[in-house]
Amino acid sequence: MPESLDAADLDLVAALQRAPRAGVRLLADVLEMSTSTVSRRLTRLVDERLLKVIGQLNWSVFSDAHPQHVWISARPGTAGQVARDLAALPETQFAAITSGRSDVYGILQPGARADGADLITERVGGIPGVVATHTEIALRSYASAATWLLDRLTSEQEARLRAENPAPRDVAGMPGLGPEERRVARALQQDGRVSAADIARRLELSQSTAYRMIQALLERGAVVPRVEIEPAVLGFPLEAVISLTTELRSITGIAATLGRHPSARFVSTVAGTASMIYNGAFRDEDELADLLTGDLAAIEGIRSVEIAVMLRVLTRYWLPRDGVLLAGRPAQVSAPT
Repeated sequence: MPESLDAADLDLVAALQRAPRAGVRLLADVLEMSTSTVSRRLTRLVDERLLKVIGQLNWSVFSDAHPQHVWISARPGTAGQVARDLAALPETQFAAITSGRSDVYGILQPGARADGADLITERVGGIPGVVATHTEIALRSYASAATWLLDRLTSEQEARLRAENPAPRDVAGMPGLGPEERRVARALQQDGRVSAADIARRLELSQSTAYRMIQALLERGAVVPRVEIEPAVLGFPLEAVISLTTELRSITGIAATLGRHPSARFVSTVAGTASMIYNGAFRDEDELADLLTGDLAAIEGIRSVEIAVMLRVLTRYWLPRDGVLLAGRPAQVSAPT
């Protein structure tokens, strides 16, 4: 349970956030622990379903569809079931019961652009209990869960870890993936620390081919390894999704500024009534209040905000949640093959 994470566990999580595929020896050396201690702690966190390293897929090289953020108003007494039905859709990467702007909030990834209309209007709109939906289509990301990091390491420790986890190249304009590359990417999505030898055995490839494909996918940013762990486990039990409407000329600058905020779990510009969406994790209501009345109030160009506070997260990046515990593994989502 969350209270079982001590300072050494938190340091290990912080190190993995910066280098999710780092070997146990490097982690032990950087954190000044024995390899057996690091291995034991990592195994416990995984076995207790508190932590998993997955691969975040860059959808620009998989599909022509962008993620869709949907806010749902539900009939009284049905929000829980609506959220469960939403989470059961194979396209749903995130689903939560919320208060404030909506009763339920989700992020959906259509398999193709042409599938988006039916997904929202028929399949989501047809869920029993849904009264109304509001959808914003993601345009460009300025932060993601892969960039939300615990502030626990020294600059020297961070530098050593980042050397093992260089920033991926920009995928804009790069061609899509071939069939074998897609299979390797899916394997990395399921397990971000999987070895070339394991992928080679699983997919019947040579180890050298598997290694080459893994490195290419990571270097081009088609797959970004990241640590999946509930923010509450790390001391951030309050999450909120904030929709911001801004002046057009200010959108890019505000999104970039918010993407650097320590609470930002994702920031994306969107097409809809809002200009951008900000998902933040906070230690308590005071931190959320500080963001609203301090940081956001000080930024020129913000016209209005709408807030949905997470009450219960059911699934995050296709991994179902049982409270703060991970209850499964990333699903095979319906992207084109």
